[in-house]
Amino acid sequence: MKIVALVLAGGEGTRLYPLTAEHAKPALPFANGYRICDFVLSNLVNSNISTIYVLAQYKPESLMKHVQMAWAPWFAQSEGAIKVLLPRSNTLAGRFKGTADAVCQYLDVLQAHSPGMVAVFAADHIYRMDVRQMVDFHLGSEAGVTVSALGVPMDQARRKCLPRLRLKRQSLWSFLLRIQPCVVSAPARSSLLSI
Repeated sequence: MKIVALVLAGGEGTRLYPLTAEHAKPALPFANGYRICDFVLSNLVNSNISTIYVLAQYKPESLMKHVQMAWAPWFAQSEGAIKVLLPRSNTLAGRFKGTADAVCQYLDVLQAHSPGMVAVFAADHIYRMDVRQMVDFHLGSEAGVTVSALGVPMDQARRKCLPRLRLKRQSLWSFLLRIQPCVVSAPARSSLLSI
């Protein structure tokens, strides 16, 4: 099955200012020569997803340079491709209006690949994941959408700036319960934290 990945790398990372004064959060250095975006890109590549579009907007220069130098050579020797896409010029102030707008602006690019599945991931999270496991789960559950999240105690959720998302979380929780009642389970007094 052909899977095309969209990696959302447009955020300013305001909580990390002044580190993000010159770079987008996904382009920030992490450890010895790596960037935060390398985690998701590595997860995708190691899961045999070889068509990847990185959607960037805030101070994209260092991210574009990093993807070109660190990742494009690997893709040049394979059947896949990696490319950084910026907001299209007909957008409001040259910026995406949000996550959904970023995806919608490039629906034509997705459709040109005729993928069996589209994977959308954030570029600013540090984790290791075998995306194939999520794909297998998604296919096995016959769900329309699969969302990866981590259950955390409410006090941790509050520390992670989630109280403002509480109403949205409840809507998502209801949505997930309607789609797949047996899949979503979180202990009482817990919240979902997107990964």
